[in-house]
Amino acid sequence: MKWKTKFTEITGCEFPIIQGAFATFGTHKIAAPVSEAGGMGVITAIAFRSPDKLREDIQKCKKLTNKPFGVNFSILRERGFGENFFDEMVDIIIEEDIRTVFTSAYKAMKIGQKVKSHGINWFHKVATMKHALAAERQGADGVTIVGLEGTGYKNPVQNTTLINMTNAVRQLKIPVIAAGGIGDARGFLSALTMGAQAVCMGTAFMACKECPIPDKFKQHKLVEQDAFDEDLHKKVFHLQLRDSAVPSMAVGVIDQILTVKEFINNIINEAELILQKMGFKGDSINFI
Repeated sequence: MKWKTKFTEITGCEFPIIQGAFATFGTHKIAAPVSEAGGMGVITAIAFRSPDKLREDIQKCKKLTNKPFGVNFSILRERGFGENFFDEMVDIIIEEDIRTVFTSAYKAMKIGQKVKSHGINWFHKVATMKHALAAERQGADGVTIVGLEGTGYKNPVQNTTLINMTNAVRQLKIPVIAAGGIGDARGFLSALTMGAQAVCMGTAFMACKECPIPDKFKQHKLVEQDAFDEDLHKKVFHLQLRDSAVPSMAVGVIDQILTVKEFINNIINEAELILQKMGFKGDSINFI
């Protein structure tokens, strides 16, 4: 079945599935297999301390896949990673003909407008509707809204993925990407039926074999993690995530360590089976 959304149209990837940005291990090792399997792999610029290292990793990714992949710029001003820190790196992604850029955390209008002037797609990641609307005004081609179920930096007024999606499609004219607690076919399909044009998954891809993190972490903190554990619940839902290696609530649907290709294929095949059981017939599905 052919999956058609505004995100797949804009980026050229096969499936509306995006790999989340990983601050220290978001390299070609995970991005290339995600793109090769039909999703959107993402190299994280903040994982490299020099522009030359970023260029090297981009070139390694190109050797492993000829399919679209993107680069993420996480703007963390309090840690010394303001927009100016990435100036040379932005020049490199332009020189290397990267066609899709993701930004996150603080506003990234300078980076976004620069890449857009070179015909590059710009998607910004936020935690609240207020910031999603601001990104739209600043010219973003799309916006990822992270639900409270997700991991990473939290906002005191952050809402759930369900509320984010059902409200965002009413208020935003640009494509919306769902993130936060998604890790299987039902979560993927639910997000699309709520109006998302793609899903962004971080924790779920961390459980894949190609992700360059310790196998012990994958097994004990992802596969064996109880989603109803009180300590995990407090950290995820009570803003206690800072500086702790805690996954998202997607752990509730992670029960084995798979290759990236197996993981993406499972999501797509199971989603198509669900649609068929609901009576859908055809060889393509259009969520635009």
